[in-house]
Amino acid sequence: MNVLVINAGSSSLKYQLFDMQTEAILAKGMCDRIGIDGHLKHKPEANDKPIFNESIPLPTHAEAINVVIEKLTSQEYGVISSLSEINAIGHRVVNGGRKFSESVLINQEVIDAIEACARLAPLHNPANLMGINACQKLMPGVPQIAVFDTAFHHTIPEYAHVYPIPYKYLEENDIRRYGFHGTSHKYVSSLAIDYLGGKVEGSKIISCHLGNGASLAAIKDGKSIDTTMGVTPLEGVPMGTRSGSIDPALVDIISSIEGNISVKETMDILNKKSGILGVSCFSPDFRDVETAAGFNIENGHRVEGAPVNEKCKLALDIFCYQVAKFIGSYIVAMGGVDAIIFTAGVGENSPYARFGIISNLGGIGISMEEPKNRFRGLGEFVDITGNDSSAKVLVIPTDEELVIARDTVDIVKG
Repeated sequence: MNVLVINAGSSSLKYQLFDMQTEAILAKGMCDRIGIDGHLKHKPEANDKPIFNESIPLPTHAEAINVVIEKLTSQEYGVISSLSEINAIGHRVVNGGRKFSESVLINQEVIDAIEACARLAPLHNPANLMGINACQKLMPGVPQIAVFDTAFHHTIPEYAHVYPIPYKYLEENDIRRYGFHGTSHKYVSSLAIDYLGGKVEGSKIISCHLGNGASLAAIKDGKSIDTTMGVTPLEGVPMGTRSGSIDPALVDIISSIEGNISVKETMDILNKKSGILGVSCFSPDFRDVETAAGFNIENGHRVEGAPVNEKCKLALDIFCYQVAKFIGSYIVAMGGVDAIIFTAGVGENSPYARFGIISNLGGIGISMEEPKNRFRGLGEFVDITGNDSSAKVLVIPTDEELVIARDTVDIVKG
């Protein structure tokens, strides 16, 4: 069975085509700048055909899907001979609200429910629906599956997901902690449990999905019991451009400072101009910030004689401290921890961030073997645990698209 995985953003569309008999990637790519000027990078993986990487008109998501299909089936760049070789489509959907606790076959009722959740994820759910609608028009007979970022976190207990605000907002407006990156947390925690001997019951895992967007999850007995992101992806640790958790009164204070700007404009500051970018006044990219702070991004060590941008160093210190603080709170929540996982762009690629975070946990007996930590971009499972550490410290590459493809196959096969 060939499964096409679609991850549609407001102006982008990422995709991978899997042969699920072997779980091999046949091709992958990204349509970028949809509705602006358009760009496509398409990479065949199943043969020696060339990469397509050019600007191309992409006025809507429908045109983007059309271009993807054309490249997948073309003589020069293709990996399949016709559209009929795509047996199912798996869509990433960011927020399924309280309704969806697992992946589902898409029908009109599901589409209506995803639309209803758009107010909880206004930047994401409408874009996800664009991808769904475009695929339905082009491939009307092909089963399509919605895989929700929020589904894995539906096991979070009530005392951890209900906000201490008037209860009517939960009852009438579905306001609660939802959490995100669920497919990533699910994937890497299952690999960690296998590595620890395969016993799900009694396992205590903390998964750190650290990228431009970042979240942690406390995973006990294979189930999420808490996570740092909330009703939106703004809550939790500082991120590339997001503030993470702050005093709510800052919304009013910032509005006043900026000349009584609207709540929407203030939220724009917290979502797009804060976090690492806001503190460093330099860049949201950890590679840029680490370099400016005087560190070698390949091994995490200070570069002798390199100038140090103190604001960049402070931004990194805040990030490492906040991640470590949440790890400590989750150890309390679970009554211990067996393994701490680093995954996603920063988690997999930043020796400096991994070392900075774990260094904050020395007081509770958690350590890493520093020489094993001197790598970025290996794309492999690496155990960097210190000899005397009270818990395993693991670097596990995430694969959200594979989780989506697996769920798609399971539902289609029934």
